[in-house]
Amino acid sequence: MFMKTFEEKWTAWIDDELNESERAEFEAALEDRAAAEADKNQTHKLGALLKEQLQPRAMGNEAFFHHQLRERIERETASPAARATPALRQTWWSIRRLLSLGAASLAVFAVCTFLVMREEPAPNQSQYLTHILNSRVDPGMNPDATVSIFQTKDDRATVLWVDGLKSLPSDYAAK
Repeated sequence: MFMKTFEEKWTAWIDDELNESERAEFEAALEDRAAAEADKNQTHKLGALLKEQLQPRAMGNEAFFHHQLRERIERETASPAARATPALRQTWWSIRRLLSLGAASLAVFAVCTFLVMREEPAPNQSQYLTHILNSRVDPGMNPDATVSIFQTKDDRATVLWVDGLKSLPSDYAAK
């Protein structure tokens, strides 16, 4: 037999679960029995109020609930051999459908990649470079300006080195 804590004895006393000897011993150990009795009465009133106000909700979807119960009863009462081999379910995502969907996705990806990555032949010079080459730096505005152009065909890069240019002509500002 183990010793109950004060809280366990208090709860059992409020719930009227102590036998006569335990109840008498507990009540004798109380410092203020009148306050304890008042707490007990308040607790009983609160319990009654909660039982009155907090009614359980009616269960919805009764047909689904009964269906679940029937399936559970069928599983529990089935023979051991039937429980060992569960019935195969046919699903929409069968292996064949997954494989065909994967193959179709790869084909669509390949076509989109081909269309996006297809290289169109680049023109020899861009329209911006042609405009720069056809323009001349005005010696009146920039007498010390020199323009050097470096082109590489392999990397398709053109570097335009302008040295001594103080400002661009006004027609360059619009481009």
